[in-house]
Amino acid sequence: MNIPSSTQAPSGTLVESSTLPEETFRILIATDNHIGYMERDPIRGQDSINSFREILQLAVKNDVDFVLLGGDLFHENRPTRDTIYQTSALLREYCMNDRPIQIELLSDPDEGKAPGYSFPAINYEDPNLNVGMPVFSIHGNHDDPQGVGPEGALCALDMLSVSGLVNYIGKIDLSSSSTESQDTGIQIKPVLLRKGNSRLALYGVGNIKDARMHFELRSNRVKMYMPKDKDSWFNIMVLHQNRVPHGPQQSVPEGMFDDSIDFVLWGHEHDCRVVPEEVAGKRYRICQPGSSVATSLADGESLEKHVALMEVHGKEYRLTPIPLRTVRPFVIDEVRLSEAAEAEGFDLNDRTAVAKFLKEAVDELIIKANSEWDERNERAKRQGQEKLPRMLPLIRLKVDTTGVTETINPVRLSQEFHDRVANPRDVFVFHRAKQSRGAKVVMEKPELSIDDPDLTNDEKLDKVRMHTLVQEYLGAQQVQVLAEPGMSEALEKFMSKDDIRSLEHHYRNTIKEMRKSVQLSIPEDEIPEDESIEELIEKTKEKMEQEQIKQRGERSNGKSKAKSKDNSDAESQDSMAMDMDFNGGGAGSDFDEESEPAPKKTTARGKKAAAPAKKAPAKKATAKRGKKAVSSDEEEPDEDEDEEPEEVPKKRTNRAATLSQPAAKGKKAPAKKTAASSSKQATLSFAPSQRAPRAAAARGRKKAAEFVELDSDD
Repeated sequence: MNIPSSTQAPSGTLVESSTLPEETFRILIATDNHIGYMERDPIRGQDSINSFREILQLAVKNDVDFVLLGGDLFHENRPTRDTIYQTSALLREYCMNDRPIQIELLSDPDEGKAPGYSFPAINYEDPNLNVGMPVFSIHGNHDDPQGVGPEGALCALDMLSVSGLVNYIGKIDLSSSSTESQDTGIQIKPVLLRKGNSRLALYGVGNIKDARMHFELRSNRVKMYMPKDKDSWFNIMVLHQNRVPHGPQQSVPEGMFDDSIDFVLWGHEHDCRVVPEEVAGKRYRICQPGSSVATSLADGESLEKHVALMEVHGKEYRLTPIPLRTVRPFVIDEVRLSEAAEAEGFDLNDRTAVAKFLKEAVDELIIKANSEWDERNERAKRQGQEKLPRMLPLIRLKVDTTGVTETINPVRLSQEFHDRVANPRDVFVFHRAKQSRGAKVVMEKPELSIDDPDLTNDEKLDKVRMHTLVQEYLGAQQVQVLAEPGMSEALEKFMSKDDIRSLEHHYRNTIKEMRKSVQLSIPEDEIPEDESIEELIEKTKEKMEQEQIKQRGERSNGKSKAKSKDNSDAESQDSMAMDMDFNGGGAGSDFDEESEPAPKKTTARGKKAAAPAKKAPAKKATAKRGKKAVSSDEEEPDEDEDEEPEEVPKKRTNRAATLSQPAAKGKKAPAKKTAASSSKQATLSFAPSQRAPRAAAARGRKKAAEFVELDSDD
């Protein structure tokens, strides 16, 4: 396939790989494989695994140095055993062999390894494994780390990583503590590779909620550790975020990355835009290969699917798109019945005539899809490849039924093509022109954004955001306790991550925090009235909403953006750049040893904890007045910490397992210090969290115990 001129790097023409193959990286790039999608479907169940097999076969055929994946390797956060089995078998079949590795690892092979174990994080550095073709991958929003445990949050890629099948990069440490998050931001450490005189740096950024990523970039808190001579490296960033805006801060702007980046591999978006695109005012270009399997019957999925062969020599590169042959053909079209009835001369309300017209339209789409498949085979035949048998196509016909009084059942009509299409239940989708609605929102039946009967399930999921849905519903219900931001995240975990206890945990934690805040707000020796309690609950709910929004990174002002006096010079520098030492021909690289570490955190919690004179007693008898009491049904795990507020344990992360910090000359960095940066970048400090201090909570419990009964362990 001819290489478009736009795929050439701005700096010049790539030296032909046949001339200097020992100095040219050959990389196969792909994103959004979604293995396991519709695996129980009798027709489409193996589509995703077949496409992934073809990708690995293309990597072997093109003799690449490694495969680079841009996230969403799996379609589900908890893939089935069959999906894990087939994926592991394919990786072992095509990647584990005695083929010599020609790329040298220059960064620390133990960076990001499983804590407590001796094997390295990069599989081909393990002497016990024969890896012939490494695979590097970040996680996406479908297969991101979840849960808490001794090792932190884990995902399916962690399973493949410890098995030696995949090199999992881009795990970001996002602490559950808002104070710690304000002090650390996002730290990105590269995988440094060398082939001859060409040097390559991979900066992986696994999926982060778009609002949080947008906040970190805008607040100059994304720190990239780069070699001292970063301009002599070819720097590739791999990320998995929304590229198309879906609302305020619901995407990542294309031009907010560091100027030292040379190439961006963008995952998550399924539209195939594999030819690198320029970004105004930036030196890098963005490549968006799109998905390797259609996961929705949308317009963007109907584009031909591609992966790409990327060749890098020095600071120049060339990218060759490669079409995927095993992807099922997909044709989509739209008709307006009123116009069709006028052109074809049939009665708009004659159901038989309408059904006949729609069937003929689908027949034409099937013929078009089969023609596209035959064209693929002819193109492959000219390239010396074998023909593939026809696959049943995906067909979608959008029908505008405006003005039609009697419509046909689209599902029943679709079933007539059960032996000719791969989606016999949803060939047709009927919709009408939107009309203004004057109905009021009522509590029992709130009018939600997905109540449009003309939208299909896939279109509803594509257009509606979880926080919008929850906000509209809770607004109609007029609830007093549950806050929208936290409820949105809990519901999203329940639906997309299969976390069956997320709603329960959110409910219990909300009730617990609400009870504590209300008790602390009631003056000592005073029995509140019902009206005052309701007012306190409303104020507490507003405060909780603000806190949850701040933790999601959606607030652009306030104390979370406060900086110390020492960072005035840093604002004029690149927002993501941090230097690190590189010792050249060794097997590892160390960060700058003489860099000044970030100062210790000074938080409101720490200030309050330093006042032993107001320390709460260990136990307190329950009050006598139980009429206005607010009882608790669960134990309070923070009770011991309230007794000794000066000792605050550090919380585990709630999104990704903790990044193992690389140590200078083999020594492990202290746990409570941020990674060292060079003297060129000023150290930032941020204002403390707005959460209630533990010592204050202890004093409040002491006061509230005079009139409120509390369940406790004693």
